[in-house]
Amino acid sequence: MFRLDGRSALVTGAASGIGEAVAVTLASAGATVYVADRDSTNGARVADAIGADGGRGAFVELDVTSEPDCARAAAEIRAAHGTLDVLVNNAGIGHVGTIATTQGTDLDRLYTVNVRGVFNVTKACIGMMLEHRRGTIVNMASIGGALGIRDRLAYCTTKSAVVGLTKAMAMDHATDGIRINCVCPGRVETPFVKARLQEYPDPAAAYREMSSSQAIGRMGRPDEIAAAVLYLASDEAAFITGTALLIDGGWSMGK
Repeated sequence: MFRLDGRSALVTGAASGIGEAVAVTLASAGATVYVADRDSTNGARVADAIGADGGRGAFVELDVTSEPDCARAAAEIRAAHGTLDVLVNNAGIGHVGTIATTQGTDLDRLYTVNVRGVFNVTKACIGMMLEHRRGTIVNMASIGGALGIRDRLAYCTTKSAVVGLTKAMAMDHATDGIRINCVCPGRVETPFVKARLQEYPDPAAAYREMSSSQAIGRMGRPDEIAAAVLYLASDEAAFITGTALLIDGGWSMGK
């Protein structure tokens, strides 16, 4: 079950955190994984680790905000594998602020990565899927795309847009053999989150507060999000498209 043998997968933002876990998980399920990120050092580390574990991984340097970069990455995958079977649009950034404290430039910066980045990579890659009438796309949204989160105006705005983009694309390509879904994680204990915790006056108290948002009393793990991505990418999810899967430890139950 949940196998991707013989298939190719591109994972953006795969040099660390959830993206790294997704890349490793898809490779363990048999996929050839293209580890895409601007961070060439850690991106290559992830690809090498996949190979050392007996999988097939290759690093692709990619800035999702650059259309030429996305077109080049798609061309490299086409040349190496012939097509792309799975696309995981994971690259994203965050920002803390309300409407009063968020600048227009902050919103533009998040939109460029979180929304336009998904658009750019998908537009560059979907032609291969259309040619073969087969493919799955999983976009990384957030619980912030389904609920309001305090002090996260720009983040919630852009992740809501990812949910809308997912549903629109899923409707457009429902009869083309292409399934498109997104996942909406709650708070996940990633290196990024751990680093941000150190910026609080009391990191331990901030950790407890973030953990308590989830009904089960803890943050998620990257591998738990990756498992859901693998399911949506697999043939077992053949009847699922256009969904926004909440993986939030019960956070949404209390809202």
